[in-house]
Amino acid sequence: MSVKLGIYRCKICGNIVQVIINGEGELICCGEEMELLSPYSHDGGIEKHVPVIHKNIDGTSTIKVGSVPHPMISEHHIMFIETLSEDRNRVYFEYLYPGMSPEITVSGDFVKAYEYCNVHGLWEGTYSDK
Repeated sequence: MSVKLGIYRCKICGNIVQVIINGEGELICCGEEMELLSPYSHDGGIEKHVPVIHKNIDGTSTIKVGSVPHPMISEHHIMFIETLSEDRNRVYFEYLYPGMSPEITVSGDFVKAYEYCNVHGLWEGTYSDK
């Protein structure tokens, strides 16, 4: 059974899918079950992958990838950022491309963010007021 909002990857072709509404079946790609990705949550050194959430005074949230900006070149870049509200009922998803800044600003109060690096995989960050 799949996980609601779970992000899955095909080990053969690299397809990445996210479950919007989970059902009873298995997620299959290239004839094999897809892998549920478990996000990393710390780099251990200079942080370049962990999403950092900042709540702005105007009611928006800014999500930046890393305390040190992540590279955004074709060989190594952030492919998307996704952010979730505390109740997981509001989701915002944005694709990023080489040359863009590794950050987004969204309307609302978000507490968890994910990003996917084309080289290092899925990363997770949570809001902290500290």
